[in-house]
Amino acid sequence: MSRILPADGVEFEFTVPVVVIGGGAAGMVAALAAHEQGAGVLVLERDALPQGSTALSAGLIPAPGTRWQRAAGIEDSPERFAADIIAKAKGEPDPAEVARVAQAVGPALEWLADRYGLPFSVVDNFSYPGHSARRMHGLPSRSGAELIDRLRGAVEAAGIDVLCEAHVTALYSDGARVRGVEVTRPDGSTERVGCGALILACNGYGGNRALVERHVPELADALYFGHPGNQGDALLWGEALGAATRHLSGHQGHGSVAHPAGILVTWATITEGGVQVNVEGRRFSNEAQGYSEQAAIVLRQPDGIAWTVFDERIADIARQFEDFRQAEAIGAVLTADTPVELARLMKIDADALAATLAEIDRLKAAGGTDDFGRSFAGSAPLVPPYRAVRVTGALFHTQGGLVVDDDARVLDSQGTPLPNLHAAGGAACGVSGSKASGYLSGNGLLTAVALGRIAGTAAARAVKEETQ
Repeated sequence: MSRILPADGVEFEFTVPVVVIGGGAAGMVAALAAHEQGAGVLVLERDALPQGSTALSAGLIPAPGTRWQRAAGIEDSPERFAADIIAKAKGEPDPAEVARVAQAVGPALEWLADRYGLPFSVVDNFSYPGHSARRMHGLPSRSGAELIDRLRGAVEAAGIDVLCEAHVTALYSDGARVRGVEVTRPDGSTERVGCGALILACNGYGGNRALVERHVPELADALYFGHPGNQGDALLWGEALGAATRHLSGHQGHGSVAHPAGILVTWATITEGGVQVNVEGRRFSNEAQGYSEQAAIVLRQPDGIAWTVFDERIADIARQFEDFRQAEAIGAVLTADTPVELARLMKIDADALAATLAEIDRLKAAGGTDDFGRSFAGSAPLVPPYRAVRVTGALFHTQGGLVVDDDARVLDSQGTPLPNLHAAGGAACGVSGSKASGYLSGNGLLTAVALGRIAGTAAARAVKEETQ
């Protein structure tokens, strides 16, 4: 349904200066930013309630040099953050793009807190792989559902129009300039809405099996843990308009989704000293490299299943996350006082699990590094009561997309901006490079918030200049 139609002779029912497609974090932030510039804004959301992939995430946004970090005594800077992003992605991302979002995201969070009352705080009791400073920021429940609820509340309070159950099925263009959109309602009726500028905030293509098979074949059969509406519309529209794309194989996976419950289990269970074993009770990788690349590794195990094993100390840290509390509430987190008893509950080989945990104890006591290259130096031992969660690997969202400039304007293959088209979040090329291993924790919401604010501001200013 991602069509481009000629605008010649088309009459629009009404026209709005800035139209935003998608009501996730990127779209809501873009709408707030455009509204602040005095532009009329309309958000078009295909669902009955704006949620997007944001609602399925932990809602954590990495940001350097914030006041919350300073209050916690955490030293950080945009330059340090940018270096971490580039190191994790092995130098693949465009340094200018990385610097752009690394510099923009901290001020964007403080703006959301000061102007719209979002009560951010920094996660200061554990670190994520690849981050050299503790810079993850979240709301009290540490859930994406709370983040999108509060953003939606801010948009409503600002008087910005949000049209739900409004599926954009076509763009009307005059050459490379977008003149409006076709909106299809649940009953099949359509209406045409004109726009001065269009912001694509409808994420990537994770929900489009054909595009996943083409660009990320290793996860073609994986559990998809993103929003089903992520059908690649922004990518397909952009390509049809002549936009440049980059790193289309880039994506975020996750190696710790409770199965069959389908609940995200925080990676703090690993970074704080937990391990993963397969159904044979044996470890199979360096889990500490990152949760994104771990998705495909878990899926290569027998039955595509692993067990995340940790202890009560780690569980207590994990309980700051609403998702983990839900997993405990439904009984997805097993508890036992000995490895043998834990193995019985897991229905795996008790001797193998006991031997695996004994080897971990030895490595931790010695501060050693295992055969997979994971260092256990400074890692606290696992002590009873033990915990375990049955997990699988999943695809969360794609990271490649449309190439944008410093104003989040979509560029063509020659590097020239398309006249009035902007992209943010998963619709734009992210900063993770072409591989799952390039994903640094939080990169998805990083570009949603940073590019969302940039796109909204720039689109509103451009429309204002054209009408003056």
